[in-house]
Amino acid sequence: MKSSVLRLAQAGLLTLDPERAHDLTLRALERGLYPKPELPQDRRLAQDLFGCHFANPVGMAAGFDKDARVLRPLFELGFGFVEVGTVTPEPQPGNPRPRIFRLIRQRGVINRLGFNSQGHEAVRARLARQRFQGVVGVNIGANKESDNFIADYEAGLRAFADCADYFTVNVSSPNTPGLRALQTPDRLNTLLERLTAVRVDLAGTTPAPPLLVKLSPDIPEDELPEVVQAVLAHDVAGLILTNTTLSRPDLESVPQASETGGLSGRPLFPLATRVLAQVYVLSEGRLPLIGVGGVDSAETAVAKVQAGASLVQLYSGLIYEGVGLVAEILNGLAAALDRAGAATLADLRGTRAREWAAEPPA
Repeated sequence: MKSSVLRLAQAGLLTLDPERAHDLTLRALERGLYPKPELPQDRRLAQDLFGCHFANPVGMAAGFDKDARVLRPLFELGFGFVEVGTVTPEPQPGNPRPRIFRLIRQRGVINRLGFNSQGHEAVRARLARQRFQGVVGVNIGANKESDNFIADYEAGLRAFADCADYFTVNVSSPNTPGLRALQTPDRLNTLLERLTAVRVDLAGTTPAPPLLVKLSPDIPEDELPEVVQAVLAHDVAGLILTNTTLSRPDLESVPQASETGGLSGRPLFPLATRVLAQVYVLSEGRLPLIGVGGVDSAETAVAKVQAGASLVQLYSGLIYEGVGLVAEILNGLAAALDRAGAATLADLRGTRAREWAAEPPA
């Protein structure tokens, strides 16, 4: 009975304007109107990475809980970690509506939100007063009208240094003009040098939260080795692969595909997984990688791990599959370990990375 009600609720949300449906979902979570799923408790899925203990490898990607409104409910739904943001120093409304478009048959989403954020002060206050158990990352970005993007990232580190378990430096959103230029090897080196200096300054006697970088799937293939080397040359704890894409793979006949913005969900999966695997190979498995982009089933989550991911994140998949997706993925990962006779996810990690990395571009 409960599953039938949840399926009806999920179908109902898909009839609403996407932002209206998202806001209603957040309000329901804030009021405790969500199921308490039965979740597998498999210790093989737990990991310790970059100083954090992850009870399981499935995370909520940045973009769902931009302003840290529903951390405890998300952990109760089964997520092993939650990433809030992207948070900008000053509040900003983002781009004009409409700015989210569903591709329902293709299980995709296009968004051009543009870092709508309540700003550092409001999000920090909300983080400080919530009680939850789990790893929380803070995804930091720059204000659209900023005349110094790097200073905005520095401000993010200082604002959340005592309440984030890790930071994600988002230099890969396609919806803030000029932001992706920070991914070029020279500018990425400059940014990471500055952020490393801030972390050293913040550390004192207590280590500052680890720093991760979120990259685009649209980085030119000939630049990717230099980008990876820039990351390895600095105090970066891991990479998140990938953000949304400006490409439209196999969507020529889909009317919504002409909308400006970043594409996520199932159509992104092959591209994002290919880039994930390429980075795993280029880095020789030296960095923890978080695989995101098209995770909407146990099979896609397993594929991310086999391509090189230590952890996975999802968001768009939840829109179409509902809150039961987390338990489905956890059960599927445990089953994959059983089939492989593996003791931990590390035994599966990267086992198909070279195969995925060699996939021809879409």
